[in-house]
Amino acid sequence: MGCRLHAGHATRAGGAKEPSTRSFATRKLCSVKILFVTSNQDKLREAREILGAEIETVDLDLPEPQALSVAEVAAEKARTAYRALGEPSHPVLVEDSGIVFDAWNGLPGALTKWFLRSVGNEGLLEMLAAAEVRSARAVCAVAVADPGGKVRAFVGEVQGEVADTPRGTSGFGWDPIFIPEWSSETYAELGPRKHEDSHRARAFKAARTALHAG
Repeated sequence: MGCRLHAGHATRAGGAKEPSTRSFATRKLCSVKILFVTSNQDKLREAREILGAEIETVDLDLPEPQALSVAEVAAEKARTAYRALGEPSHPVLVEDSGIVFDAWNGLPGALTKWFLRSVGNEGLLEMLAAAEVRSARAVCAVAVADPGGKVRAFVGEVQGEVADTPRGTSGFGWDPIFIPEWSSETYAELGPRKHEDSHRARAFKAARTALHAG
């Protein structure tokens, strides 16, 4: 299946802001087949909404590198996926994300999904209850294996803080407990507005050149 990518302009030198995610989906740059390695339908939905693209998904059982860095994990998984798919002539995309608590010095990071599976959002908040510092970062890395096997990782980060209790019903994962610095609401309360400037939106925007290069 082919796909059409739409994009706006990159951030200009001097700190000028990019258009919002909605304008990001208004300009057609190319038509290209992208293989997105994920079985997470929520991530697929977000990627399509952020990029304005039809993306072909591939469900692979990839090994999980043991590292805190989401960029390191995503890049290694992209290399593995590219080889597992027979070194295709299309870009192969892998995304990894996590939340970083400043009080935990880098944790949970790329291990976030394992923490959630074990204790859930309520457990994370209970473990963080004694910490005086509640600042956090939402981090996403999009790794793209180009035809030929070259892998590049693009990172998007959003500063914010951890809510006292889970709030909101939209989104997934740790969305109910993260409040981005540009809002007083959690990701889960923001709903589709989250995509305007989320960590995942920033990472996909940074990766767009690689995504349409194939």
